[in-house]
Amino acid sequence: MTKRVILMAWILTVLLAGFLPLTASRAEQRFLGIITGEMKSTAHQMGMDLKALFTRHNIHLAVFDSGGSVENIYAVYHRPGNHLGLVQSDVLSFVAKVKSDPQLQLIADKIKWVYTLYDQEIHVLAGSHIHSFEELADRRVAVGTLQSGAYLTSRLLFEISGVSPAELLDMGSDRALEELKEGRIDAAVIVDGIPTERLALDVSIQDGLHLLPIVNEGIRTFYPEAIIPAGTYPWQATNVSTVTVKAVLVAYDFRNYHCRTIGAAAGLIRDNMEWLRFNGHPKWRSVDLNGEVKGWERYKCLNHAGSAAATARSETDRNPEPNPVANAIEAVFRP
Repeated sequence: MTKRVILMAWILTVLLAGFLPLTASRAEQRFLGIITGEMKSTAHQMGMDLKALFTRHNIHLAVFDSGGSVENIYAVYHRPGNHLGLVQSDVLSFVAKVKSDPQLQLIADKIKWVYTLYDQEIHVLAGSHIHSFEELADRRVAVGTLQSGAYLTSRLLFEISGVSPAELLDMGSDRALEELKEGRIDAAVIVDGIPTERLALDVSIQDGLHLLPIVNEGIRTFYPEAIIPAGTYPWQATNVSTVTVKAVLVAYDFRNYHCRTIGAAAGLIRDNMEWLRFNGHPKWRSVDLNGEVKGWERYKCLNHAGSAAATARSETDRNPEPNPVANAIEAVFRP
């Protein structure tokens, strides 16, 4: 009996020696989710960069692809596990200003911004027969899906400039590039930080496509000016004038349940910018964390931002859920 007791005690000691540290390790690891953009977007790459950084500090970050900013802001508001999201500043402005929609007002009340991140350049990719933005009048132009920030940005560009295409086509960038190469549409608007992987890899000089400059004065009073430098893409020989919209990191923390984790994640970004600039997408080199987002409240748990001691879905497989932000955008621009 004594030998049996000693043997059982030894077995329990060995088991617990192996089990307890594992349990502690799991307990210490923290979990967050971020919703970004299409798989080949700069937004998605920035999310993957954050995942790599957070993993080094025992925060597990799930990176979700999406249809874009309009899907993202609603997902952060109501979809479990999407604690953080990347949202265009013009989408945030739209949501904040539509006072007549109670759902949008609730979203505006609950969503908080964490950091302004990077500029997303507006790419207007066109066939060789189109030479200026103004020549898109009476043409067929792809403007992103209703779930994308590109859709709102495109509608605003044409509204402000007074340029009236014959058709504004609701389609994602995968299909838009295919249609553009086949000559079935005249142009496509893609909003993404340079260099965006999609245009670097999926467009070649043999496709005969080029970027249209955006120099309309009305547009430039609404969106900041920028240059897409020559050689940003292998097929782009000259500088292209354009405008940009800011990508903003937002959060919704139900009942502050993830307050300390989101605060710690924000601290990691702030304290590891050099690591992100060296190891991440080139856009990290121009990130300015000191910007402001007018009309929105900042995430309060940033006072916990001290130093811490992917489900891939194809565009054709995506079945968008009802989204009040998309519905409101569509209603505003409905003839």
